[in-house]
Order: sequence, then structure tokens, then C-alpha cells
Amino acid sequence: MPPDIAAFRTAELGHWLARNAREMGRLDLLFQSYCHELASRGLPLWRASLGLEILHPETSGKMLTWTDGALASRLSERAGVVSRPDYLKSPVRIVDETNRPFRRRLDGPSPDLPLLEELREQGASDYVIFPLPFLDASRTAFISFATRAPGGFSEADILDLELAAALLSPYAERFVLRRVAVDVLETYVGRRTGERIFGGRIERGEIETIGAAICMADLRGFTALTEAAPQETVIAMLNDWFECISAAVESHEGEILKFMGDGLLAIFPVDGSPREACERGLGAARQSLDGLAALNRRRTDAGEHGLACGLALHLGDVAYGNVGGRRRLDFTVIGPAVNLAARLEELTRELGVPLLMSEAFAAASGRDLVSLGHHPIRGLGRREQVFVLPAP
Repeated sequence: MPPDIAAFRTAELGHWLARNAREMGRLDLLFQSYCHELASRGLPLWRASLGLEILHPETSGKMLTWTDGALASRLSERAGVVSRPDYLKSPVRIVDETNRPFRRRLDGPSPDLPLLEELREQGASDYVIFPLPFLDASRTAFISFATRAPGGFSEADILDLELAAALLSPYAERFVLRRVAVDVLETYVGRRTGERIFGGRIERGEIETIGAAICMADLRGFTALTEAAPQETVIAMLNDWFECISAAVESHEGEILKFMGDGLLAIFPVDGSPREACERGLGAARQSLDGLAALNRRRTDAGEHGLACGLALHLGDVAYGNVGGRRRLDFTVIGPAVNLAARLEELTRELGVPLLMSEAFAAASGRDLVSLGHHPIRGLGRREQVFVLPAP
């Protein structure tokens, strides 16, 4: 290939990426356009894959695959990723272990690498994979290219593709860093709060008053259970309990703000009407109790003790924002409404019911609830009328 044509294929590709990365804003759109750009510059591409390791409790990586103009996206489950056969018998593992490019001409079978054999059967003649030169070398990041051109890639093709990969690398790493930040914040502080923090709302004492249905939940008899069971059993039990309630809160558009030992604090912000927020809070509470009942059936079948909980629902205004020290902050809600919800949860033990609702919550919900009368609220110096669901 004449030198001027080879030089043209990557000439000003860095400028092209700089312009388009900002305009497109999303890695999938940029990658699709990038592959099309490489092909339009004369590189014989049929398929390209971009693989990036991310940090999420359920997902280990994101894969973008461009095939003859079409783009597909896939997430990889975290559980057992490095022991799965599709990883152990893959070019990605080779690149992970060597941190060097790997190439194979596909003019014969590749039984040791099933992916390459599959590509060969689809007409591919050559394959190359490059590790991306991320500043954080501890994370897997690669890009691969395959061609159907007779004879495969030329040596000039390989050099140009390696340079093209290096030029894309900073934009891919920028995506990974942003994705990691967002996922970690969402995992540890919740989606709504994570968005606020990522958006720069991090000054200590910066709060806003919001209306919300507040849910306080606690597992009963937890101290006695921890004294009698191994720590591994206790952790597994806690995870089962928290899964029941967290799945319910998330499915009803609530947000868990804090795990506190065997309990938690969640809110359902008033984004529409107070009644709608109460409906979401009550729906989550009922789903949590149903989930706990199903969990207890499984525990009983396994010869284990059942679990019991207390849930309290209240509606009110809360101060939502940052509290803490200068260098260690907590994003939470505080105020009299939160205090009352906590006291109502304590009252579930005294009254022997799994779910209590305040008078304010009951009134706003519009439901036909059953009053248990007025009861003294510890530390608040007054009596509060409390409600439960009617008997089925």
C-alpha cells in the first residue's frame, strides 16, 4: 500500500475523536461512528469489539460490538466471570495475562478459542486484539478487530489499527471513570442522592426541605440471632432480609438512604401528590411483608427459624442533604418526621403488629385503614393515633 494512503487512514483521527466525543456524548454512539470512520478511511473492518471492565455489584463489564455497520451492546454478570469457560478460552484472557496484543490469522480451525472459530465460520480471515493503554492498568480494557478481506490484515493495517486503538483509549477510559463513579454512588447512597452528589451538591450543611413518605424498618430478635449463629450465617440472613425490602422499595420508586445494623431508612419523595407517595410507600411495605413471608417458607423448609420485622410509615417534610464532618459527609434526611417514623417502628413491637402507619400517612393515603387508637410516643411527649391495614 502506498505510504500516502496508509498515512491518510489515521491522519487527524485524534482531531476527529475530539470533535465527535463531545457532540455525541455517549460511548456507544461514538464507537459506532468511530468504526464507520475507520472503514471509510480504507481499513478493511468487518467486526470490532470494545470491552470495558466496570464496577457494579451485579455487572463486571460492558461490551460494544460493531459488525458490518450494526452495533450491539452486552453487559457481563459479575458472578464467576473469571472462571467461566467463555472467558478462560478467549483472546481477552490472553491479553489480560500478557498485556500485549494478540493476533491470529483465521485460515485454519481455532478449536482452542471458540470465539475465533465462530468468526472464521462466519467468513473472518484475520483477528487482532489490543489492550487499551488506560492510566488505571488494573482494569480490563481492550478493542478487537476482525476482517473478511482475503489474506487478512496487512502489516500496515495492524499498525494503523493499533494507533487507532490508542487514540480511542482516553475517551473509553473517561466513560469508564464516569460509569464507575455513578454506579458506586448509586450502589452506596441511592440513585436520587447519587445524582445530587455527582452533580456537585456536596457542601456540608446544604439541605433542601422535601415532602416524603418515610419508611423505617427493623428486623426483630436480631441480637439473639447473632449470639447463636456463625457470622457467615448472620450475614446471609441479613442479605436475605434486606433483599426483600430493597427490591420492594426500588420497584415502588423509593430510595434507601441508610442501612442501620438490621434496619433501614427509606423515603418515597412527593414528586406528584402526597397520596401518590403514600401509595408507593404502602405498596413497598406490603411487598416487603410478602417477600419476608416467602423467605420464611424457604427457611422453614430448610429447618431454620423464621424472621419477623417491624415497618412504620409516616408522611411529612424532611431536611434532605449533607451532614457530617468537613471531610466525611453523610447524605440523609433529618427532622421531626423522621423521628416520629423511628418511634412508630419501635411501637410495632409493643403492639405486636408488623406494620404501623401514622395519622398523617393514613389521612393522605385515602385508604380505609383501621385505627388502633392513640398511643404515647417515646421521647415526643404526646400521643399519636396509629393505623394498620384491615384484616384480609
